[in-house]
Amino acid sequence: MRELDLFADWIDAGYAGEMEYLKRRNDSGEYKRSSLEHALPWAKSVIVVAMNYNPPAPRSMETSKATQGWISRYALSPRDYHDIVLAALRRVESALIDEVRASGFDISTRAYVDTGPVLERVYAKYAGIGWVGKNTCIINQELGSWIFLGVIVTSVEYSAFVDTEKLEVAADRCGSCTRCIDACPTEALVAPQRLDASRCIAYFTIEKRGAIPEEMRESIGRHVFGCDICQDVCPWNRRAPLTMNPDLNPDPSLVNPDLSQLAQISRQEFRQRFRGSPIARTKHSGFLRNIAVAMGNSGRSEYIDELERLASSEDAVVAEHAIWAIGKLNEKNHQEYFSPAQILASATESE
Repeated sequence: MRELDLFADWIDAGYAGEMEYLKRRNDSGEYKRSSLEHALPWAKSVIVVAMNYNPPAPRSMETSKATQGWISRYALSPRDYHDIVLAALRRVESALIDEVRASGFDISTRAYVDTGPVLERVYAKYAGIGWVGKNTCIINQELGSWIFLGVIVTSVEYSAFVDTEKLEVAADRCGSCTRCIDACPTEALVAPQRLDASRCIAYFTIEKRGAIPEEMRESIGRHVFGCDICQDVCPWNRRAPLTMNPDLNPDPSLVNPDLSQLAQISRQEFRQRFRGSPIARTKHSGFLRNIAVAMGNSGRSEYIDELERLASSEDAVVAEHAIWAIGKLNEKNHQEYFSPAQILASATESE
């Protein structure tokens, strides 16, 4: 598959940022995700499944209050999608094993939901689930791009499961549309089907550890966890059906959440509230860092007191972003400007 060869080029271009798990190599020095036959030598076929996760919730491009943050649609459920999809995938895997063994054959399998050395989107394309859109998401003509992918790698040739003559690669139906590319605030979509993840809002708010580059903070807006812009503007998602899976229903408190309330969540509360949620991935430090940036981009001067509290945090990353946010709000509201050193000194004196 041509796309597997392009993965190495993508990594080598630096587009994976600090996501080291994508850069893991096998004993031959090849990137594991671009060489399944080397990562799992016994693999003969890959079965791909898709699950609709589109929740009944507003889109990121819809009007919201400046006091509200944004949490990506896939993370609105209290449960981690990995667990939900994997549970369903295990049932398929179990039925498959039983059927193959009942026919007198042996089979080895591995089931993955974003956790294995598999480029799911590539296999999903050739399995006919959808085409790879210009935003790099798999787009299904009926479901849009609001889908989770799961894979089962097997030791049996796929011709044993399906009539190979009926396998069809989904036609690319993006046409001349470039709405996703045009709408990206950080210009992370450097070309059709080519994402510089190191510039993506989702990367900054979820995967990135430590400080977010200062020149990128304003473009992040009020995104607290993830970003859906390139999917929200996609015409194929306009009429995408809502999920029928109750496990994927959103927690109302996470839909356009109040930034002040989020900023008050302690480390212990964060662990308790988001245990089993995708949001736990950003950790409490990253969570408060993101909230500070969102507050700084809100234009709301009432957040300065809250940000001064965060500026006195023992966590240097949280403090640094809070100081940046205060400066941003002072600048936005044409108030007296204080340097980062003055802000930090003031926050320390008020303790």
